[in-house]
Amino acid sequence: MSLRYFTFSFCLTIWSCILNGQNIADIKAKYPGQNELILKDKQTYRFSLSDNKPKIISDNYFESLILSEAGIQNTSESFSFSELVPLKSFDAYTIVNAKGKEKKIPINPPTEKSAESNSVFYSDVKEKKLTFNNLEIGSKKVYTYQSEFLDPYLLHRFMFANNLPVDEAELEVITDNDIKIGYKIFNDPNNEIKLIITEGRRKTTYNWKRVENKPIKYEQNHPGYLHIAPHIVVYIKQYKSGKNTTNVLGDTELLYKYYKIFTDSINKTEDPELKEIALNITKSLASTEEKIKAIFYWVKDNIKYVAFENGYEGFIPRDAKLVNARRFGDCKDMSSIITTMAKYAKIPNVNLCWIGTRRIPYSYHEIATPAVDDHMIAAIDLEGKVIFLDATDKEAVFGLPTGFIQGKDAMIQRGDGFEIVKVPVVTPLENLRKESIKLTLDKTTIKGEGNLSLHGINRSDFLNKIGDAAKNNRLEIIKSLVIKGNNKFHLKEYKEKNVEDRDLPYIVDYQFTLENYVVSAANEYYLSMFFSKPFEQNTIKKDREAKYEFDFLYQKEFSVSLVLPTGMKVKKLPKDISVDNALMAYSIKYSMKDDELKLDFTIENKKLLLEPSDFELWNTNMQNLKSIYNENIVLTE
Repeated sequence: MSLRYFTFSFCLTIWSCILNGQNIADIKAKYPGQNELILKDKQTYRFSLSDNKPKIISDNYFESLILSEAGIQNTSESFSFSELVPLKSFDAYTIVNAKGKEKKIPINPPTEKSAESNSVFYSDVKEKKLTFNNLEIGSKKVYTYQSEFLDPYLLHRFMFANNLPVDEAELEVITDNDIKIGYKIFNDPNNEIKLIITEGRRKTTYNWKRVENKPIKYEQNHPGYLHIAPHIVVYIKQYKSGKNTTNVLGDTELLYKYYKIFTDSINKTEDPELKEIALNITKSLASTEEKIKAIFYWVKDNIKYVAFENGYEGFIPRDAKLVNARRFGDCKDMSSIITTMAKYAKIPNVNLCWIGTRRIPYSYHEIATPAVDDHMIAAIDLEGKVIFLDATDKEAVFGLPTGFIQGKDAMIQRGDGFEIVKVPVVTPLENLRKESIKLTLDKTTIKGEGNLSLHGINRSDFLNKIGDAAKNNRLEIIKSLVIKGNNKFHLKEYKEKNVEDRDLPYIVDYQFTLENYVVSAANEYYLSMFFSKPFEQNTIKKDREAKYEFDFLYQKEFSVSLVLPTGMKVKKLPKDISVDNALMAYSIKYSMKDDELKLDFTIENKKLLLEPSDFELWNTNMQNLKSIYNENIVLTE
């Protein structure tokens, strides 16, 4: 069941309809402000043995209740299936009250299309869209479908929450006693998910249920629904067929054994063309680092990243020869061609690597199943350090991981074995944003020259955003990067440097004017030297429930100097400040030399993911910073 977003409104009508012994007004009071209630969301797995291997059938049931006029507008539902999880059957209908009896009304003919994803070019995942008829307050939408999981390693998560309230969410597993399962529950700190196990002579039933589930609250900077929603990952540990016992999942060794099936058969045939490319781009380079960097950057510049999800092609890297011929590929393909080119260039210790992005909240040590991973890269052991090579980010700098894998565990293939290595979090200094501006004052108008440099993920993040934008579009994007003060900011001209050279910081030199920034009264002028106010919009609301995530850590060094007009002097300067705590550090220093007033401001954030226990300290920092940002310099004539 995919998460849905709706705009809710209140309906003030008093309902007299009775549903399963409950008055609709009572249901509305129980779930205030909601237009629709999911009465039941249930999935049943049936595990059995067929031809000496697991057979997995999934039965799904969904039933929702319309609570308001606005809810009537939500006539659509959908579910998905794929090559590895084919659809076997489905049914859907509307239930309305007809003279005190329930009446089923068939849906319109369903439509089918490829599931949409902004990050995937092609996917074999299909979406069945259902449109319900004759909806009214008190009517119900019901659909059921059955599918089969062809691969016992690739079961889905079950979510006990939704963007709508869910009165009852239930996962049931009915398994032959020759099949042993494992499971792990996430985001259930109060143990609201209740488990009942019923053991029979031939079968065992596991039933997890959670009732009265509030809708998931969307909050900015949340780390993803898997970090928030209560859910469970179920997997098969082992099964017994006759006298033979087969271990499936449960530890990293078994998971690696499964992954290795997909990589053992690739790149067995040498590709002369690709080998020649690898040798040519490395022949004049002396060090291992220079060689692997050249290959890494060549792949990023010549192989277009295109994501595919098509059956087992979503798991098996393609041969480097095919990737080279096509000149495009997904994350697995890029890993394949990097490791193969390194082999041709005789660069040692370059290996394939499985990893989960930051949207996935768990590690291999918590649950060693394919649910941990959604990405594949390469890695090299270089002078005692692991360098991660993720070519899916065209602008990423060699030596630094991409932002979306920071802090995650990586499973690195080493010969016939593997090693779990934690990806480092890029330090604030490595993601430096350094900016200096020189200002002159003409009454209430400021004229300025600026120099901005972006390093590390700060650099790649911006260059990915600006892409190949040209002319006015490019100007507007750069303006948003360097804007100062207010909407009277005018970017007169700019010049970029090092756009193509990933090993150097991206630099913008620019000139601007800023009108009506300075406030004058009598013979005094008031202005703030904080033309840039980092984290000003990052105050965390008191009722926030989710953790608060930053894309990356960064340090900002901001230096601004103002040449005072003749006959003008500073009446008052704010005090210098230095703060350093667990979440943030900043330093503010004013100085005056001859007729030049200068502010040096350095600030950095220290933690990628703020826990609720961090919110108070973070907001204290924000409160103090806002007070500082609002301080004015007073100039007198």
